[in-house]
Amino acid sequence: MPKQVNWLEQMQAVVGPKGFTRSGDDMAPWLTDWRGRYTGAAAAMVSPATTQETSEILKIANDNGVAIVPQGGNSGMVGGATPDSSGDSVLLSLRRMNRIRAIQADDQLVVCDAGVILQNLHEALASDGQRFPLTLGGKGSATVGGLVSTNAGGTQVLRHGTMRSLVAGIEAVLPDGSILDGLSALKKDNRGYDLKQLFVGGEGTLGIVTAATLKTVPALVDRCVAWAAVDGTEAAYELFRFLNSRTPHALEGFEIIPATCLDSVLRHIPGTRSPLEGTYPWHVLIEIIRDQPDAEDPRTVAENLLAKAIEQNLIEDATLAASEQQAEDFWKIRDSIAEAERANGPALQHDISVPVPGMARFINEASPVIEARFPGTKVAAFGHMGDGNVHFHVKAPEDIKAQEWMDDLGKQITPLVHDLVIAAGGSISAEHGIGQNKRTELERISSDARLSMLRAIKMAIDPNNIMNPGKLVPLASSQSGS
Repeated sequence: MPKQVNWLEQMQAVVGPKGFTRSGDDMAPWLTDWRGRYTGAAAAMVSPATTQETSEILKIANDNGVAIVPQGGNSGMVGGATPDSSGDSVLLSLRRMNRIRAIQADDQLVVCDAGVILQNLHEALASDGQRFPLTLGGKGSATVGGLVSTNAGGTQVLRHGTMRSLVAGIEAVLPDGSILDGLSALKKDNRGYDLKQLFVGGEGTLGIVTAATLKTVPALVDRCVAWAAVDGTEAAYELFRFLNSRTPHALEGFEIIPATCLDSVLRHIPGTRSPLEGTYPWHVLIEIIRDQPDAEDPRTVAENLLAKAIEQNLIEDATLAASEQQAEDFWKIRDSIAEAERANGPALQHDISVPVPGMARFINEASPVIEARFPGTKVAAFGHMGDGNVHFHVKAPEDIKAQEWMDDLGKQITPLVHDLVIAAGGSISAEHGIGQNKRTELERISSDARLSMLRAIKMAIDPNNIMNPGKLVPLASSQSGS
């Protein structure tokens, strides 16, 4: 273990008493990940208030071989912001860096610190007639830096893309403390590699994102949220193609929900009710928006398109939200699925993607393979079908001991799911990242070329391996470093 007194005192001097703690009670909430799967320890938690302070902290860490674990809202899904159990590392919190530096409404850009909470960003932009077109269930705690570092997705990827598409510039501190100032939102920049993109999805393994320039879009004029019933995943995909070909610039949400997930929500989430009468095997949540005053009314668009879809036997029934409250109620069902599924019993959760045209086939073919190989399990696949990403949950059989099942069959189920995903040309992580949860699987299924490039980039930028070690990049044993 490194000598602590000297470098800890140096770090405390940089950030002051408000930005430094070694108290176990103060650090405890930040040492366990959001899902409660990983708990670590830290020598201290430092909370710089500026980019310069962050730079000085990393210089001290690099000089002393101290591991740094960056953390935003601690709302990640793969243990990417949780330190290991050694207690040697320093948890670096970006939460004090929470300033929105500039809203450039005319240019549809916003520059903000990494610690800005997503919901606060939404509210600040709304007052300027703009919006940041990415939202997710954890918007009240997720931070800009975390969203950048995990290449977050959410429910609006269909039209606007992931964070990789929404980041126009990056400010980052490298492991040696040098500062990369890339906040300028250049339309053209042909100086070689796109350095900012190394940090989007980099999970803090190459440095610390301290600020970002993000793209914004006009605030919504209005929207129409619809709920439709279909007889299967293939029908859902055909409905998506039908809608997207006719209103590609207004279709902002297309989520599939199986009857089993809807039933779980209705059973476990108070205040929810089914939008449709009757029983159907699959449901689709659709959002059509208008962000220009002279665009066609989204309700009229939805009514016309869904009427034609019914005529063409693409859907069995549909309803439109009659008010903004009812629209929120429809979305509450979708946003509550994960919570309802947890209440429904243990399950292995897989955040996977395959090419959009192959998603329906993947669900139809992979689900029975899993259920047949592991009797008593049930697959629930739901989510962002329009961008080829579903959450593929494998529910445990009833009356089992959850942890024993996870430790035994769970370790066989996940590799099989991932093998099926790779065979379909997909990815084992669509929007949650790799963290420590999927690192072993990433190494198992990745090509030598992919692993070689990941390792080469990591070791070139962070040769001492101080940045979030043990996350994302599966280093060879000879490269494990500090």
